[in-house]
Amino acid sequence: FVLNKEPYRNASILVAGNNFGCGSSREHAPWAINDFGIRCIISTAFADIFFNNCFKNAMLPIVLDEATVNTLMADANAKQELEIDLPNQVVIRSNGEKIPFEVDEFRKHCLINGLDDIGFTMQQDADLAAFE
Repeated sequence: FVLNKEPYRNASILVAGNNFGCGSSREHAPWAINDFGIRCIISTAFADIFFNNCFKNAMLPIVLDEATVNTLMADANAKQELEIDLPNQVVIRSNGEKIPFEVDEFRKHCLINGLDDIGFTMQQDADLAAFE
């Protein structure tokens, strides 16, 4: 298994094939990947349920075009590191190239601030009390 081998054993970014996460309709799939220390997955496409469950488990799924994913896979095979700059929404290759990606602003806010749905709701405590 690739994540058991050096230098991938301590990886926090997984570059994956198309339609990653298909076949799993439960939260166990992202849990298992998260347990390996993965915090970001880059693919050309994700299964919808898996994609949404990633955010619920503090992981960032990034969708990029096939050519870019293939380039990033080649980088990984060459043992080159990637960096994710979430505030600026770019993947940074080891050569300094910046690859932009899209992410929902609410989900970005939650990831940056370490919030799950309950944590976000708790931040709105005063507004909720005023509404009631």
